[in-house]
Amino acid sequence: MDNYFENKEYKNIDFSGTRINKGEYDHCRFINCNFENSHISKFEFVEVEFIDCNFSNAKIKETAFKEVGFYKCKMIGLKFHECDPFLLQFSFKECQLSFSSFFQLKIPSTRFISCNLQEVDFTETILTTSVFDCCDLTGAIFDSSNLEKSDFRTAFNFTINPENNKLKGGKYRKENISGLLNNYKIVIE
Repeated sequence: MDNYFENKEYKNIDFSGTRINKGEYDHCRFINCNFENSHISKFEFVEVEFIDCNFSNAKIKETAFKEVGFYKCKMIGLKFHECDPFLLQFSFKECQLSFSSFFQLKIPSTRFISCNLQEVDFTETILTTSVFDCCDLTGAIFDSSNLEKSDFRTAFNFTINPENNKLKGGKYRKENISGLLNNYKIVIE
Protein backbone atom coordinates (compact mmCIF):
# COMPACT_ATOMS: atom_id res chain seq x y z
CA MET A 1 0.00 0.00 0.00
CA ASP A 2 1.20 3.47 -0.84
CA ASN A 3 -0.40 5.19 2.16
CA TYR A 4 -0.47 4.00 5.76
CA PHE A 5 -2.67 5.63 8.40
CA GLU A 6 -2.49 4.57 12.03
CA ASN A 7 -4.41 5.60 15.17
CA LYS A 8 -6.30 8.39 13.42
CA GLU A 9 -9.87 9.51 13.99
CA TYR A 10 -12.07 10.79 11.19
CA LYS A 11 -15.29 12.62 12.14
CA ASN A 12 -18.19 14.02 10.13
CA ILE A 13 -16.54 13.63 6.73
CA ASP A 14 -18.58 13.15 3.57
CA PHE A 15 -16.43 10.80 1.48
CA SER A 16 -19.16 10.65 -1.17
CA GLY A 17 -18.00 14.14 -2.16
CA THR A 18 -14.44 14.15 -0.82
CA ARG A 19 -12.15 11.33 -1.84
CA ILE A 20 -10.65 9.22 0.90
CA ASN A 21 -6.94 8.49 0.49
CA LYS A 22 -6.37 4.95 -0.70
CA GLY A 23 -4.23 2.87 1.62
CA GLU A 24 -4.14 0.86 4.82
CA TYR A 25 -5.98 2.14 7.87
CA ASP A 26 -4.80 0.53 11.09
CA HIS A 27 -6.46 1.11 14.50
CA CYS A 28 -8.43 4.07 13.13
CA ARG A 29 -11.96 5.28 13.98
CA PHE A 30 -14.49 6.69 11.56
CA ILE A 31 -17.38 8.50 13.26
CA ASN A 32 -20.45 9.80 11.43
CA CYS A 33 -18.78 9.56 8.02
CA ASN A 34 -20.59 9.13 4.72
CA PHE A 35 -19.22 6.54 2.27
CA GLU A 36 -22.45 6.23 0.26
CA ASN A 37 -21.72 5.24 -3.36
CA SER A 38 -17.99 5.73 -2.67
CA HIS A 39 -15.29 3.63 -4.29
CA ILE A 40 -13.21 2.14 -1.49
CA SER A 41 -12.08 -0.89 -3.46
CA LYS A 42 -8.68 -2.37 -2.62
CA PHE A 43 -8.44 -0.48 0.68
CA GLU A 44 -7.29 -2.26 3.83
CA PHE A 45 -8.93 -1.71 7.21
CA VAL A 46 -7.26 -3.43 10.18
CA GLU A 47 -8.78 -3.24 13.67
CA VAL A 48 -10.87 -0.25 12.60
CA GLU A 49 -14.16 0.97 14.10
CA PHE A 50 -16.91 2.53 12.01
CA ILE A 51 -19.54 4.31 14.12
CA ASP A 52 -22.73 5.89 12.72
CA CYS A 53 -21.39 5.70 9.16
CA ASN A 54 -23.29 5.32 5.90
CA PHE A 55 -21.86 2.74 3.48
CA SER A 56 -24.95 2.22 1.35
CA ASN A 57 -24.04 1.03 -2.14
CA ALA A 58 -20.32 1.64 -1.57
CA LYS A 59 -17.95 -0.27 -3.87
CA ILE A 60 -15.83 -2.60 -1.72
CA LYS A 61 -14.30 -4.94 -4.28
CA GLU A 62 -11.10 -6.55 -2.94
CA THR A 63 -11.29 -4.40 0.21
CA ALA A 64 -9.78 -6.02 3.31
CA PHE A 65 -11.75 -5.88 6.56
CA LYS A 66 -9.63 -7.46 9.29
CA GLU A 67 -11.11 -7.35 12.80
CA VAL A 68 -13.39 -4.45 11.90
CA GLY A 69 -16.37 -3.35 14.00
CA PHE A 70 -19.41 -1.63 12.52
CA TYR A 71 -21.71 0.14 15.00
CA LYS A 72 -25.00 1.81 14.06
CA CYS A 73 -24.00 1.88 10.39
CA LYS A 74 -26.26 2.01 7.34
CA MET A 75 -24.95 -0.59 4.90
CA ILE A 76 -27.73 -1.23 2.42
CA GLY A 77 -26.85 -3.25 -0.67
CA LEU A 78 -23.19 -3.95 0.12
CA LYS A 79 -21.52 -6.78 -1.80
CA PHE A 80 -19.37 -8.22 0.97
CA HIS A 81 -18.77 -11.28 -1.23
CA GLU A 82 -16.49 -9.09 -3.36
CA CYS A 83 -14.20 -8.26 -0.38
CA ASP A 84 -10.73 -9.67 0.04
CA PRO A 85 -11.43 -12.97 1.85
CA PHE A 86 -7.96 -13.20 3.45
CA LEU A 87 -8.31 -12.83 7.26
CA LEU A 88 -11.79 -11.37 6.74
CA GLN A 89 -13.33 -10.72 10.15
CA PHE A 90 -15.94 -8.22 11.21
CA SER A 91 -18.83 -7.68 13.62
CA PHE A 92 -22.02 -5.66 13.35
CA LYS A 93 -24.06 -3.98 16.07
CA GLU A 94 -27.30 -2.07 15.42
CA CYS A 95 -26.57 -1.94 11.69
CA GLN A 96 -28.93 -1.73 8.73
CA LEU A 97 -27.65 -4.40 6.31
CA SER A 98 -30.72 -5.02 4.15
CA PHE A 99 -30.14 -6.29 0.59
CA SER A 100 -26.44 -6.99 1.26
CA SER A 101 -24.64 -10.15 0.15
CA PHE A 102 -22.29 -12.48 2.00
CA PHE A 103 -22.45 -15.10 -0.80
CA GLN A 104 -19.89 -17.92 -0.37
CA LEU A 105 -17.89 -16.12 2.33
CA LYS A 106 -16.11 -17.94 5.14
CA ILE A 107 -16.99 -15.76 8.13
CA PRO A 108 -17.23 -18.04 11.18
CA SER A 109 -17.89 -16.48 14.59
CA THR A 110 -19.40 -13.33 13.10
CA ARG A 111 -21.59 -11.38 15.52
CA PHE A 112 -24.74 -9.65 14.32
CA ILE A 113 -26.30 -7.79 17.26
CA SER A 114 -29.65 -5.99 16.86
CA CYS A 115 -29.22 -5.74 13.09
CA ASN A 116 -31.72 -5.47 10.27
CA LEU A 117 -30.77 -8.30 7.89
CA GLN A 118 -33.81 -8.22 5.62
CA GLU A 119 -33.27 -9.82 2.21
CA VAL A 120 -29.57 -10.49 2.96
CA ASP A 121 -27.98 -13.27 0.89
CA PHE A 122 -26.14 -15.87 3.00
CA THR A 123 -26.10 -18.50 0.22
CA GLU A 124 -23.22 -20.98 0.67
CA THR A 125 -21.82 -18.86 3.50
CA ILE A 126 -19.87 -20.48 6.32
CA LEU A 127 -21.23 -18.93 9.52
CA THR A 128 -20.30 -21.57 12.10
CA THR A 129 -20.51 -20.36 15.72
CA SER A 130 -21.97 -17.02 14.60
CA VAL A 131 -24.48 -15.08 16.66
CA PHE A 132 -27.69 -13.48 15.36
CA ASP A 133 -28.85 -11.64 18.50
CA CYS A 134 -32.16 -9.75 18.17
CA CYS A 135 -31.84 -9.62 14.37
CA ASP A 136 -34.65 -9.30 11.83
CA LEU A 137 -33.99 -11.88 9.09
CA THR A 138 -37.14 -11.30 7.01
CA GLY A 139 -36.48 -12.67 3.53
CA ALA A 140 -32.84 -13.53 4.29
CA ILE A 141 -31.57 -16.34 2.06
CA PHE A 142 -29.90 -19.36 3.65
CA ASP A 143 -29.14 -21.94 0.97
CA SER A 144 -26.35 -24.52 1.37
CA SER A 145 -25.11 -22.42 4.30
CA ASN A 146 -23.12 -23.81 7.22
CA LEU A 147 -24.83 -22.58 10.38
CA GLU A 148 -23.47 -25.22 12.74
CA LYS A 149 -23.27 -24.09 16.37
CA SER A 150 -24.72 -20.67 15.44
CA ASP A 151 -27.07 -18.90 17.84
CA PHE A 152 -30.51 -17.90 16.55
CA ARG A 153 -32.27 -17.90 19.95
CA THR A 154 -33.30 -14.23 19.79
CA ALA A 155 -33.40 -13.86 15.99
CA PHE A 156 -36.78 -13.50 14.33
CA ASN A 157 -38.55 -13.74 10.96
CA PHE A 158 -36.05 -16.26 9.58
CA THR A 159 -36.74 -19.16 7.25
CA ILE A 160 -34.05 -21.83 7.14
CA ASN A 161 -34.54 -25.16 5.39
CA PRO A 162 -32.87 -27.86 7.51
CA GLU A 163 -32.61 -30.12 4.46
CA ASN A 164 -30.19 -27.91 2.53
CA ASN A 165 -28.32 -26.11 5.35
CA LYS A 166 -25.97 -27.45 8.03
CA LEU A 167 -27.54 -26.77 11.44
CA LYS A 168 -25.89 -29.26 13.81
CA GLY A 169 -25.42 -27.78 17.28
CA GLY A 170 -27.33 -24.61 16.41
CA LYS A 171 -29.26 -22.82 19.14
CA TYR A 172 -32.94 -21.93 18.72
CA ARG A 173 -35.84 -21.17 21.04
CA LYS A 174 -39.11 -23.04 20.81
CA GLU A 175 -40.78 -19.67 20.05
CA ASN A 176 -38.82 -19.23 16.82
CA ILE A 177 -38.54 -22.87 15.72
CA SER A 178 -41.28 -22.33 13.12
CA GLY A 179 -38.61 -20.65 10.94
CA LEU A 180 -37.09 -24.11 10.49
CA LEU A 181 -40.41 -25.72 9.52
CA ASN A 182 -41.86 -23.25 6.98
CA ASN A 183 -40.96 -25.47 4.00
CA TYR A 184 -43.15 -28.26 5.33
CA LYS A 185 -46.34 -26.14 5.09
CA ILE A 186 -47.55 -27.29 8.50
CA VAL A 187 -49.60 -25.26 10.97
CA ILE A 188 -47.93 -24.54 14.29
CA GLU A 189 -50.08 -23.14 17.10
